[in-house]
Amino acid sequence: MTGVGPTDGRAVTDRDLLRGFARDASGLELVPESVLRPRDERDVAEAIAAAGAAGTTITAAGAQTSTTGASITDRGALMSLRALARIGEVDPVRRTVRAQCGVIVADLRRACAERGLLFAPDPTSDEDCTVGGAVACNASGARSYAYGATRPHVRALRVALADGRVEEFRRPQLEKNTAGYLLAQEPVDWFVGSEGTLGVVLDAEFALLPLPARTTGIAIPFPSEAAALSFVVAARESASVAPRCLEYTDAQATGFMRRAAADESWARGAAAMVYVEDSGSDAEAPLERWLALVESCGGLADDVRTYEGEAALREARRLRHAVPAAMHERAAPYRALGGRRVSTDWAVPYRDVAAAIDLSRREAEGRGIEPAVTYGHAGNGHPHQNWVARDPGELHVMEGVVEATLRAVIARGGTVSAEHGIGKLKRRWLPLQLGERQFAAMRALKQALDPAGTLAPGNLW
Repeated sequence: MTGVGPTDGRAVTDRDLLRGFARDASGLELVPESVLRPRDERDVAEAIAAAGAAGTTITAAGAQTSTTGASITDRGALMSLRALARIGEVDPVRRTVRAQCGVIVADLRRACAERGLLFAPDPTSDEDCTVGGAVACNASGARSYAYGATRPHVRALRVALADGRVEEFRRPQLEKNTAGYLLAQEPVDWFVGSEGTLGVVLDAEFALLPLPARTTGIAIPFPSEAAALSFVVAARESASVAPRCLEYTDAQATGFMRRAAADESWARGAAAMVYVEDSGSDAEAPLERWLALVESCGGLADDVRTYEGEAALREARRLRHAVPAAMHERAAPYRALGGRRVSTDWAVPYRDVAAAIDLSRREAEGRGIEPAVTYGHAGNGHPHQNWVARDPGELHVMEGVVEATLRAVIARGGTVSAEHGIGKLKRRWLPLQLGERQFAAMRALKQALDPAGTLAPGNLW
């Protein structure tokens, strides 16, 4: 929709343009009352101040890759921040970079790599999602096993608040701090993961890491799901290997990868797959150590594939991303019928992953539906489960399976959302995890920063 309507913060109400901003990756469709496309932070601040004065609302959006409906709205204005897309200087001495909220994550990673530095936050949709979205959702991905989610890499934020003021928040570089409640010590953390409900992130300063000299990717087929998940535990606890990621795919998900590779003969006897990356500091190639661990866990060593170099690692990433992409494609025809893709991002302690997946499958079978396609970040105790609901009836049954699974996950010390946030789709399940005191603390912060409820209505609350 580039070039349609003003790009200076003024509202656009053209119906065709509004529909162009009505969908994200959640499967929902919410048509905003208007669209704002600011050119700079002044436009953003003025638009937010005007919305507050008029008693209307604003939902900020980047590339609209949210799987929870966080980047769409049918209340007030949708503010597209894609025009704020400048990458600042990469500082090789301080190991920092500054980037505006509309920068694509993969573009920022490449800019840092050109200076020999690693931008560590690693959402799977890095070629599509923006820096602002990554901060707002505390995005993570495969390599968060080694590097963590976005939060620990954020040094500072420039934020437009609900009253239209723009403020800079910076982490104190302290090893000790006993001044007040933890909640008040790190204001940066108010906004990371807040899903746009407390302020609009305009730009961020990130800490960078040295770029690994070498990374090896290894795709390992297994004859059973139990063997694959036991291998994940063994790899986490091994002193001989140093994984950067530990990714799991069940039989259905492995089939999607096989088709994406255009090689139906690859690992035909496999019931599951584990993909790992090793960026150890030693010069010795890690493959021998990994193969020894594969054989000790009953893996199909003869079908192992390795990926060396940036192009090969990007291909491995494409194959893994083929799983959610295929589920999106399967779900698309059913949106008009009231169906959609149903996805989870729960997590449990990593040793409990196999039991939690088994429980979910038994819940599905007990309700007469096929088990979910299961894949993702098992090394963090965090698999994804996807179904395709063809109509509202199937959607209701699948959401019942999700809720039953989440109750069991919480009982095991898990979380209802480890990666994608709550948005609009998962807010009904947040009370399974958070008690009234926790909600009261969240309400107090929301009241302090956005008392009129101007920002991101429907997200979290």
